Amino acid sequence: MKEKVVVGMSGGVDSSVTAYLLKQQGYDVYGVTMQVWREEGDPSGELISDFVDARKVCEKLDIPYSFINLKSEFDNVVISDFCNEYLHGRTPNPCAVCNRFVKWKSILTTADEKNARYVATGHYARIITLQNGRFTVKNAASSKKDQTYVLYNLTQEQLSRTLMPVGEYDKDEVRKIASEIGLNVADKKDSQDICFIDDGDYAKFIEEKVPDAKIRCPEGNFEWKDGSIVGRHKGILHYTIGQRKGLGIALGKHAFVKEIDAENNRVILSDNEDLFSDHLYAKNINYMGEESFDPDKTYVAKVRYSHAGTKCRIETEDDRVKIIFEEPVRAITPGQAVVVYDGDYNAGGGIIER
Repeated sequence: MKEKVVVGMSGGVDSSVTAYLLKQQGYDVYGVTMQVWREEGDPSGELISDFVDARKVCEKLDIPYSFINLKSEFDNVVISDFCNEYLHGRTPNPCAVCNRFVKWKSILTTADEKNARYVATGHYARIITLQNGRFTVKNAASSKKDQTYVLYNLTQEQLSRTLMPVGEYDKDEVRKIASEIGLNVADKKDSQDICFIDDGDYAKFIEEKVPDAKIRCPEGNFEWKDGSIVGRHKGILHYTIGQRKGLGIALGKHAFVKEIDAENNRVILSDNEDLFSDHLYAKNINYMGEESFDPDKTYVAKVRYSHAGTKCRIETEDDRVKIIFEEPVRAITPGQAVVVYDGDYNAGGGIIER
């Protein structure tokens, strides 16, 4: 009897090829689209287009297809956390929250309903079992597309039931496969990082979602690093650590956001060289490849998706960790994820506290 797998179908090329590869490998494949943001009647037409594309791919591959409406869960978990973090002067990573608490939770429930052992996604990562028996994500074959950073928060149970076959390919190879088998999404553009904000204006989005956002985050003072007041800011929602553009002040030199003091409604500015730090503290640690970090081991930590990573050692302090870098790292941002690697696999990660 074939092993059954439920594939999360976004309507894009990566998940489409995932379904194809698994069917070729002998799995009984079932496609499902998780509707997390736009309504079916969305005027942009993007959601409708994604549904249509996913359904057409499933028809082409001769596999069953359905969709799940997760908008309520997404609003209550991801959007709520996203807005709350910005309101408190932090910069969140909504994809990591969504992956663990919405998408994987839902697709595994669907898999259980269909008596499927596995679920699968089109992420560029490779799931492996280490000698210590723990599951983790290993860097994708294509370093340019590697998505292990946003997967750091998955649990051992979630990993043990997940397949990610496109992690063995680069993007060009995936598009070539899609083209060769005649999939309509072969040349479809990649989706944006934050699916629910089209124009990149986070502050406007939060002000629309939270009626009293402007009252909670009013205008305040820009302060230079020495405490002197150098201008007025529009509200802390509009800023993140390391930001230079869009500050709206002229100081005769480049100024960068060094710190956001939400309690006192201050945005502290500095020179670029003041943005570097040799350590950080992180909380809400999710251990992946290891049960705990070894204080005698040298790891590599990434403080954002685009960060190449910096060598470090780690000290555990009660319910948080202190990560000490061998070289100073720029713009360490509270609310973002720090993900720790041992070689090419994910050892664990957490949320940057300070």
